[in-house]
Amino acid sequence: MTEESDSVGIVKTEVVCLDFPEGGFRLDDGGSLPEIEVAYETYGTLTEAKDNVVYICHALTGNAHAAGRHDPPDPEEPDAWWEEMVGPGKGIDTNHYFVICANILGGCKGTTGPSSINPVTGSPYGSAFPNVSAGDIVGVHVQLLKQLKIDRVAAAVGGSFGGMQVIEWVIRFPDTIDHGIVIAAAVCLSAQGIAFDIVGRAAIMSDPDWKGGDYYGSGSAPDRGLALARSVGHITYLSREIMADKFGREKWHAGQAEVVPESRVDKFHVETYLEHQGEKFTRRFDANSYLHITRAMDEYDVASQYGDLETAFERVQAKVLIVAVSSDWLFPPEQSEELANALLAARTRVSYCLLNAPHGHDAFLVDVEYLSEVIRGFLPWVGRIPQSRRMVLKNKSQSDESDDRRDLHKISHLIEPGSRVLDLGCGNGELLTRLAEDSAVKGVGVDIDIHHVIRVIERGHDIFQADIDSGLSMIPDGAYDYAILSETLQTVRKPHLVLNEMLRVAKEGLVSFPNFGYWRNRLRLSVSGRIPASSSDAEQWYETENIHLFTYKDFISLCRQDNIKVVDTVCLTSGILGRIFVAAGFRNLGADLVLLRVTRAS
Repeated sequence: MTEESDSVGIVKTEVVCLDFPEGGFRLDDGGSLPEIEVAYETYGTLTEAKDNVVYICHALTGNAHAAGRHDPPDPEEPDAWWEEMVGPGKGIDTNHYFVICANILGGCKGTTGPSSINPVTGSPYGSAFPNVSAGDIVGVHVQLLKQLKIDRVAAAVGGSFGGMQVIEWVIRFPDTIDHGIVIAAAVCLSAQGIAFDIVGRAAIMSDPDWKGGDYYGSGSAPDRGLALARSVGHITYLSREIMADKFGREKWHAGQAEVVPESRVDKFHVETYLEHQGEKFTRRFDANSYLHITRAMDEYDVASQYGDLETAFERVQAKVLIVAVSSDWLFPPEQSEELANALLAARTRVSYCLLNAPHGHDAFLVDVEYLSEVIRGFLPWVGRIPQSRRMVLKNKSQSDESDDRRDLHKISHLIEPGSRVLDLGCGNGELLTRLAEDSAVKGVGVDIDIHHVIRVIERGHDIFQADIDSGLSMIPDGAYDYAILSETLQTVRKPHLVLNEMLRVAKEGLVSFPNFGYWRNRLRLSVSGRIPASSSDAEQWYETENIHLFTYKDFISLCRQDNIKVVDTVCLTSGILGRIFVAAGFRNLGADLVLLRVTRAS
């Protein structure tokens, strides 16, 4: 271990030759490889039960070195690519998990690829290296685990092309994985993304030094084409905002105070940056590997491979987390939403969240604060929970208890055990927890606040980060038995839309809200001339989340207007006078909080 307490310390890349039956490893396109070596690293300690394995699937040009440091360091790649995420106390906590990261099939960092020696010819594969698919890459991951005598992973995690590998893993090998975390990825690359890869591959293949892929031993490599391909690809990793902030339209000038290389004079800053990225890339990566891996990513298409998304996701048994990045235009958030929606439609346990990060596609590598919390909360705590983590969970549980609301107990008793429940505006997940404990209900939450999303995921529930004011397009008609608006309707901007969407996706709705027709509210308004902030008057009017103030009678009127039937009404009141009014039939006067069970009128 190093002196840094949050680092995994000195690590070593191991290489293993996989065992295959006669004929070698069969590839999806019908070809085969007679033998495969895999370079991998591990961090943490494997439990005796081997139930704490987290497998990291790296992105397009990554490698097995996800965390720690080598001794001596690699001069071309001294830094681990996910050091901020993997280590003691980090998002993927090596005090608790045994983490494995392997270089992918077709790569050039220790795993068999085009630059590897073909055992049949004794020379590098070069142009003879067969096409590989995402499925082939995942097949090698699973074979490596078998070789390590590990039958199952607690989770597989991947961003970008690594996320595509996780998607393929949960579909192709459902019996080997409990949780899948897909970051900034999709079921297929967009036409725009493919176009950038096509240009990159053309740059490599048009380089005179490419020699049809058989440049090994020639004394030269297609570095100019590879550098250009990397520059083109790198444009897709950064957002427009970051490019503008980091570079703008400024140029290098010979008159600057610092010494400016002649090659940079009068070039745009962004131009020299891309040149630098391309030149640096040629020192660590192989052009043929870039061709094969980008092709595998471009050709990955879940719908065409399995017939359609519904058929594909029927196979999934793992619990899945989809994470999108707001500024990502290589894998834009709408593609992540499509993936999450398809998993939801297939009745898979799935959560979705959107990270508000300015760094573009690369945000999952550099902007990890919230991502770490989301991943830490989603991963299963197998065995003993570390003391530090136990204290965090205890403190959060205590803070949640202080937010207890009167309507939650009533709602839980109106839900049939085993029902499918959607909690709209679920907050910190207190109701979902109550339903799970009282009625064995596995509900799904919807909330816009990332802090609520993290808390709900930590509690073990599924959640979609979404603005319910924009509708519930991700949810099919009639997908749930109950949809719940627990003290939420008055806080949304479009209550009419939300109420009707609720009854589109669920057979029944449960709606609770503070009744501003309550006698104390009326008295306060008439005497002081000031609008009550809430029934408890705990906040000033300008601090409350309530946007629309309405009464029990207002809601009943809306129900009649929209052909909504009120099945049951529960009036909650905190005073004797209120109870008297309710008992006498004056609900609008006596109830300070109303809970109604509603459905569509036939």
